[in-house]
Amino acid sequence: MDHIVTVQDAVTAFADFMEPTAAELEAIEREMPVILADVDLLDAQIITLDRIPSELDNRRIRRARRRALAARIALANRTAGASLPGGAA
Repeated sequence: MDHIVTVQDAVTAFADFMEPTAAELEAIEREMPVILADVDLLDAQIITLDRIPSELDNRRIRRARRRALAARIALANRTAGASLPGGAA
């Protein structure tokens, strides 16, 4: 009996398309403040999962939400500013 074995992993393990492109890495770097702000918000929310949130917890969550929103606004403004022709603001 002959066994059929897949060699897909061996063929594609070192393919060029497996690595992120320079443009993808740049996009990740641009979005990093938003990602980190979202992680902080999730951390603040996770802390309160197993208990009733205290006033300090509520303040921490509010601050994290404001930071996440500010990071998203800053990213949107940078993206919108970068797409204007002639560099006009």
